[in-house]
This record gives sequence, C-alpha cells and structure tokens, in this order.
Amino acid sequence: MVDKNPELATIEGIKANAKLFPHPEDDSKAAFMSCPAGWTCQITAGHLFDALGLEEAGFEQVDPGSGAALAGSIARAYDREQPWFGYYWSPTPVLGRYEMVKVDFGVPADPEHYESCITQADCLTPKVTAYPPSAVNTITTEKFAEQSPEAYAYIQNRSYSNADMSAMMAWMEENQADGEIAAFEFLQSYPQVWTTWVPEAVAEKIKSAL
Repeated sequence: MVDKNPELATIEGIKANAKLFPHPEDDSKAAFMSCPAGWTCQITAGHLFDALGLEEAGFEQVDPGSGAALAGSIARAYDREQPWFGYYWSPTPVLGRYEMVKVDFGVPADPEHYESCITQADCLTPKVTAYPPSAVNTITTEKFAEQSPEAYAYIQNRSYSNADMSAMMAWMEENQADGEIAAFEFLQSYPQVWTTWVPEAVAEKIKSAL
C-alpha cells in the first residue's frame, strides 16, 4: 500500500485516507486493529488513538479478541493483499514474516510522558509520542568481567537489530527449531552481523568449524 501511496507511511496520510481501511463490521467507519482486552498495549494504543485524533478521522478501534487473532489478522490481510492498520511490535515472528511499514507520527518519543500517561489506564491527557524503544541489556557480574576479559569484550560487542531477530524468530517457528539449531542457522546466514563481534582470526575459525 505504501509503495502505491507513500503518504500512508505517515499518520497524517493515514488519516487523510481512512477509507482505504474499511471496518469489517461497519462500512461507515475505518478500522484500527488494537490489542486484546487486558493487554498493556490496548491501553497505550487506545491513548495514542485518542491523542492522534483517529476517531475524528473516521476510525474505530477493533479488539481482535486474542493475540493469535491479532497476528492472524496481519497474516490474512497480507496474504490476500488487503489493507491493515493497527498496532504490533517487534521483534516477533509475525514482523519477521511480513514486511510491514512503521507509521511515522511526526514527533519523537517522549519516554517520560509515555510512562506517566500513555501506559496508565486512568490518564486523561494523552499527547502524541512515538513509541520509545525498550532497552535490552546483557548483564554480567563484575567478577566475570575481570576474570574473563575476552569473553566480556565479546558480550560488549554482541548486538543485533529487531529486524534480524524477527527474521530468526520466524525461521524458528516455521522450522520448529530449538535454540541450538537456530544458533547454527544464525551463524551460517548472518556472518555480516556476528563477524563484527569477534576478532577476524576468531571469525575465520568459526567459519571453518561451520
């Protein structure tokens, strides 16, 4: 959809083209697929739905009923080349399998407002904010860092993108692979990522072992 209409990559473009996202049960409204009841993302998506003025633009929030149904709505829309607008997160197998576009809200993330208001069910004054990223840290003991400097250096260097993680999660799901099998797949398929984590000589040894 974004290839055909690039403005759909922005929230203003979405609002101006609400008719492209028909509601499954009400032809007079457009659909925003939210999270199942009881999930925190139902609260955050709901507050941002209000702050962005999506109801005024003709949208209504749709409760998918379950996490499986939410994922299935993306899969079904993608496979049938039908429109889809809503909330999902990464890294996940779903976003590793389907190439979706993150809609630009036109503002940066405001972590303080996000935590104090957007995540709180009783907040009455939500403002527009991009979703702040959730930090993922690797933690070691001080003793380990001191006694194993080479291993600690490796851990400090190790990182990968949400896109790569989502793709690996999708591969694991499709192949019913456990962590060990996935590790071999990652080493074989993503040398451009992991070779930056280790010295060149070590990287060559790993390639030879594979």
